[in-house]
Amino acid sequence: MNYLRQKLKKWFGFDDFRPGQFEVLSSLSQGENTFGMLPTGTGKTLIYQFFGRMINQPVVIISPLISLMQDQVDRMRYLGSKKTVAITSGLNFVEKKRILNNLNKYNYIYISPEMISQLDVLKYFNKLDIGLFVIDEAHCIIQWGTDFRPEYLNLHRIIQSLNNPQVLMLTATASKTVRSEIVHKLGLHNVKYIVKSTNRSNIMLSVKYCDDTNDKNNKLLSLVNKLCSPGIIYFSSKKMANMATIFLRQKANLKVEAYHSDLNNENRYRIQHQFMNDQIDVICATSAFGMGIDKSNIRYVIHYHMPSNIESYVQEMGRAGRDMKESISVILYQKNDEMLQYNLLMDNIPDDDIISFYYRNYKKNHNDDEQTKLLKYYYDNDYSEEEVINIFQARRLDQKNSLSEMLSYVLNNDCRRKKILSHFDEKFSAHNEYCCDGDHTKLNLYAANLIRSNIKTNNKHNYDWNSIINSLFNKMH
Repeated sequence: MNYLRQKLKKWFGFDDFRPGQFEVLSSLSQGENTFGMLPTGTGKTLIYQFFGRMINQPVVIISPLISLMQDQVDRMRYLGSKKTVAITSGLNFVEKKRILNNLNKYNYIYISPEMISQLDVLKYFNKLDIGLFVIDEAHCIIQWGTDFRPEYLNLHRIIQSLNNPQVLMLTATASKTVRSEIVHKLGLHNVKYIVKSTNRSNIMLSVKYCDDTNDKNNKLLSLVNKLCSPGIIYFSSKKMANMATIFLRQKANLKVEAYHSDLNNENRYRIQHQFMNDQIDVICATSAFGMGIDKSNIRYVIHYHMPSNIESYVQEMGRAGRDMKESISVILYQKNDEMLQYNLLMDNIPDDDIISFYYRNYKKNHNDDEQTKLLKYYYDNDYSEEEVINIFQARRLDQKNSLSEMLSYVLNNDCRRKKILSHFDEKFSAHNEYCCDGDHTKLNLYAANLIRSNIKTNNKHNYDWNSIINSLFNKMH
């Protein structure tokens, strides 16, 4: 450990490792495939940057977003790793060809699962003596692989094609079951797990219950006026992010910007860097913003819409307080908010009729919509119609159960931190006044009415949340 500490000081100027960094590096040094689940803000990038300098071989990093890759490349170069590159769709033909022809000259290579799945790109990687194959934000394999970005399911074939290099999986949010599923989908064996607590004790957890949209907007305005900037507000729609930006600009004396996928690259880059430099107080964003953002002084994260699952929530609220100072995470919950998430989730998953129609008309289908491209992946990879129907039926059930668990957190009147940590198989019993607003507080009126109308129980603290959400879904349909 003293040797690694000396190198840490020499190469990066730090006196000691953050939690989990040394354990992961030790595992990698012993040649083991390693799964590192470390809390948000604990410096996961440093691990593979450090190991790459130790082994002096190319490190390939699978990364989910172009903005994240660009940010990490800039940061790596700033820290001294000049031979770092990202191969993205933003490169023109000449730039891309030049990089691929000189791939062996780079120490760190960032690339998406879609890009490395292209055969004309993969052939260049096959010529490399790869020292480490990193899957950053590894939870995306499960969260996105089935019904959004199926190329994540190709990674096990990519690893085999590259002659099975040593693999490092990194994430901040994965339950024991999800960790096992990730490793299984990658076809790996004898993996060393380094798992640290997901608890961010400096972030207070809160849910504010809203009577209607007007009440929600007023509570939002009150929060941004009272809380110390900078902050992030998450929305489930780009339209609402834009509307809230205009609303807050008019009502609050703050610099507010919207960030989502409709922005061009120039505006995304501008907003991101202004926020990093404390020139913007509040970002109204969709989930497109924040992954990999290493801004230490974010004081609050507000969810205007209820997240669809606990993993996403922990990822997003974990962007607050990375300097370990007091911060807060607030969910604004209005009756039937879960219906918005339910519809968004279900709309993204092809139903049985769409799947059957696609398989009957594959050669005639020239549509370029997302569902068609998704089904094309499964068809081209020799999945039968029945297999695809079963896959998406199981996916709908998984999404529904995840949403149910998120709703149970929102309506929970016990310790909120305890509820979250139990999802990640952790125990927690250190509740105090700075922990959350969920313990020994009055059950909000909506939850009380909801339970009275849907559940018959003698124990007011023991709710059947699956029954609650099933009842809501049944009423809707």
